Amino acid sequence: MKSPASLKRAAEWALPYWTRGQAGRETPQDLFRVLYFGWLVAFTLKLLGSAWDVSWHFKWLRDDLAPPHLLNSAGTAIAVALTVIHGYTGYGVDKAALRLIQWGTGIFLVAVPLDLINHRVNGLDITSWSPSHIMLYLGTFFMIAGVLRGWFMGAPPGRERTVVLGAFFAFFLENVHFPEQHQEYGILSIGAWDNHATYAEPILLQFAADQMGRPVDRGMMTAFALPVPDFLYPVYAVVAGLSVLVVARLLIGRFGAATLVAGAYVGVRTLLWPLLTFTGFPPSAVPFFLVVAGLVVDLAFLVRMPYVRALLGTVGVTAAAYGALVAQSAIMGGVYSAIKGQKGLLGAPPLATSSAVWAGLGLLVVWLAVEWLADRRRGSQTIEARVIATATP
Repeated sequence: MKSPASLKRAAEWALPYWTRGQAGRETPQDLFRVLYFGWLVAFTLKLLGSAWDVSWHFKWLRDDLAPPHLLNSAGTAIAVALTVIHGYTGYGVDKAALRLIQWGTGIFLVAVPLDLINHRVNGLDITSWSPSHIMLYLGTFFMIAGVLRGWFMGAPPGRERTVVLGAFFAFFLENVHFPEQHQEYGILSIGAWDNHATYAEPILLQFAADQMGRPVDRGMMTAFALPVPDFLYPVYAVVAGLSVLVVARLLIGRFGAATLVAGAYVGVRTLLWPLLTFTGFPPSAVPFFLVVAGLVVDLAFLVRMPYVRALLGTVGVTAAAYGALVAQSAIMGGVYSAIKGQKGLLGAPPLATSSAVWAGLGLLVVWLAVEWLADRRRGSQTIEARVIATATP
């Protein structure tokens, strides 16, 4: 805990900055760093809370004041405070970044009471894909997008800029991939059931069964743990998750950026795995395939022609993602079985391989759009540079 003297010094440093201003205001570098390191703290708390939250809901009945919710709420409180600071002072953001942050925070805050009402009306609603949950992800999506833009536009060149940009993209990937954790936990819960073990407490299973109007059996477990079509997991992962890696590689501009962003997210999931499971919470499959796909994204950027890169990259990345998922199901299943002392636990959700065509087409559309936007941005910068050069005596 900070001493009164240190708090006083912090207040004396911060108060002169608390003045009304428009977005795009020139920001002192020390204030800029404090604001964006505050965002790192906020997103870290939200990540830890949300990771614990999924595991919690596969074990216990829902509770509005559950510890994961409180941890997530602490991160949200910091995010709201930073949004107010950016909006009032105009420091650290341009107009576009501020609007994204404000809209994201607003959507998130509206989604919270809607989600509470949804749970009151519909009971468990454990699926991550419900409308109220999607609103939470959408709000966080815009919020992190605004923070990414603010840091990208305002941070001075250097190693710190690159590392922090990569960290924000890892948080962005976590938010985009978050609903997929339902299947990652669900497939192992079904595997445990098949081996005469359950991770969920009896009160949760009975509540879910009563809500479905059926006995506690495998059919109920499947509806509880995997309530979405098998194609959703790989298609969403390729179209949404890998699009994040494409944008990360493009904006960071360094070979290995996509791999490191994916590796950072998967690394956190890997570290949290024993912390959760050894304390009695359900395990999840970990999306190691994202690292393989990230490496192929980096390799694709060795192709210099943007639209050719998008086409070849889509084919390679989609094949790598689906191939890695197949391998993960076979190889990681044995690892999880050894850890849990059970047979037949799968290391990845069910995979509808025929969906690869649709996943690839979706990723191609996004990748081409990203390359087109980047090409326009490069063109506008070239024109501005020529105008400046012409106007300079």
